[in-house]
Amino acid sequence: MIVILKQGITPQEKDKVRSFLSEKGFIVKEIVGQQDTILGAVGKVSLDPRTVELLPGVSSVVPISKPYKLASRELKKEDTIVRVGKVSIGGNRVAVIAGPCAVENYDQIMTIAESVRESGAVMLRGGAFKPRTSPYAFQGLGEEGLKLLKKAGDAFDMPITSEVVSPSDVKMMAEYVDMFQIGARNMQNFELLKEVGKTGMPVLLKRGLSATIEEWLMAAEYLMASGTDQVVLCERGIRTYEKATRNTLDCSAIPVVQKLTHLPVIGDPSHATGIRDMVAPMSLAIVASGASGIIVEVHNAPEKALSDGPQSLYPSQFRKLVHDIQALCPVVGKSLERVPRTEKTSSEGKAEAKKNDTSSITVAFQGVRGAFSELAVRRAFDDSVSVLPCHNFADAFDAVSSGNAKYAVLPVENTLGGTIYDNLDLLAMHPELTVVGEVQVRIQHDLIVMPGTRIDEIKKVYSHPQGLKQCKAFLDKELPDAERVPFFDTAGAAEFVAGAKDKTIAAIAGAPAAAFYGLESLRSSIESDASNYTRFYIIAREENAAVYRSQAPLDKAAISFSVSDESGSLMKVLSLLADKGVNMTKLESRPIPGKPWEYLFFVELQLPQDDVFSALCEEMKENTVTFRVLGLYTSVIE
Repeated sequence: MIVILKQGITPQEKDKVRSFLSEKGFIVKEIVGQQDTILGAVGKVSLDPRTVELLPGVSSVVPISKPYKLASRELKKEDTIVRVGKVSIGGNRVAVIAGPCAVENYDQIMTIAESVRESGAVMLRGGAFKPRTSPYAFQGLGEEGLKLLKKAGDAFDMPITSEVVSPSDVKMMAEYVDMFQIGARNMQNFELLKEVGKTGMPVLLKRGLSATIEEWLMAAEYLMASGTDQVVLCERGIRTYEKATRNTLDCSAIPVVQKLTHLPVIGDPSHATGIRDMVAPMSLAIVASGASGIIVEVHNAPEKALSDGPQSLYPSQFRKLVHDIQALCPVVGKSLERVPRTEKTSSEGKAEAKKNDTSSITVAFQGVRGAFSELAVRRAFDDSVSVLPCHNFADAFDAVSSGNAKYAVLPVENTLGGTIYDNLDLLAMHPELTVVGEVQVRIQHDLIVMPGTRIDEIKKVYSHPQGLKQCKAFLDKELPDAERVPFFDTAGAAEFVAGAKDKTIAAIAGAPAAAFYGLESLRSSIESDASNYTRFYIIAREENAAVYRSQAPLDKAAISFSVSDESGSLMKVLSLLADKGVNMTKLESRPIPGKPWEYLFFVELQLPQDDVFSALCEEMKENTVTFRVLGLYTSVIE
């Protein structure tokens, strides 16, 4: 049952409710939601709900209809975010787990771990105990394999996951792994599920070879009832009559499961297809289906692999796959999970870990809470960071410059509206700040109203002029008589509607604004052009740049320069890029304050190799009046 507590319940009353349920034989879990705090009570006990409703501090009691109680969306409305070390799986993140099917030797696992880490993986997988169809196939290195896997994980700062096949191995494996993996063949090995659940550790639960969705969720229920609430479901294909692939990848199960459970779902395209060339397209299909990540097999020499070589990606293929996922993430409203790498050395390592704790980080943005800029912050950083809304762009720059915020996330370009010149000008005015990253956000506008409002009640629609313009076709068709009122900000319009509590007015803003202000999205994605994206710079002081830049290989640079007022001076500088084969992706010019008819040029380029870029900068300095590297960064964080 779900016990909904009154908002004013005292700690003593809550303890009494919990004790009452526990004494009756229920497993009790407290869940704090956005609106209510509830106690989930599950067990084999039969109890009249009215008995619980009469307890002080209880608002109401709702039965759970699903056979899987703890895993049910009925129990917990919000998505569970599973934490594995510094990695978050779930919500609007896409986590990439990669590594070999089996750990073979020290050199192999260290080589692959380094490769996948550099390419964007945040967790390392590797089998030490391999349940194989043939008794003569390679069965894994056992505990020795776990030792090697842990060494690789520690060396490259990645949590590790490996499959457990025997209840007797659980205690031993808990000393090595950060996340247990339950394979498809063991999904209904209930004694194993109980032992793993008792550890309370994160678990990756793969769907059985021919398991229904309900059977899969009931297996998760075994884990949760035994003691862990950190469960990640993994769709890895089911067995059908089709023989062209190893299994049939059931992407349709992903959105279905997400409606039924609060647990995150990822996909395993390697075991689903069994064919290397199909792993990348199926990975993209998994992400497009709404999954919170993928787990793929990567090997530095697949043709020599002792297990599943034909389905293992080459490192170069994996690198391209991560970039493709980066490009897809903003389309589905997610971001790629990134974890800065930290070197651990005794007391220094502990100090650095504390320094990099995202819960102590403040990130500035322009606008009010719920703005698209805040969404960009959540895409670029862990959800635990604090945010600092700023009245204007200059205030956000000043917050970083003064140290009131460690980073700021600021828009620089929109696919429909073009360059946001104010931020280029402010960047030029702050030589102490540098660009450390970039994030893209798809701008999706919703018609936001007070809960319960009908569309025929709306008389006025508030939004930023660009929001009104981008939704003109919808307004012309659905609300032709409603007055369109320009507002300073889309999220600000939502805040205004929430404060007015008037069902005759509506706002055009993003879904995060509706959620933040307790409003309802009456219509979703009402913008006329679906290719509406905004690109944001992440800026920091130079001394804070290294941590963020360590999240991924740098592949883009931004520079600025001015040239002398003589024929061919700009062409001479730009020709240096062509001579060195450097691709320029953006060129803008801005007037220099106090110097009439003189201009500062902003250039974005694909970052070449270090020696090429260093030589390019030296030559550009020789041929310009002023020259500055504005930042080195990863082009798309998602």
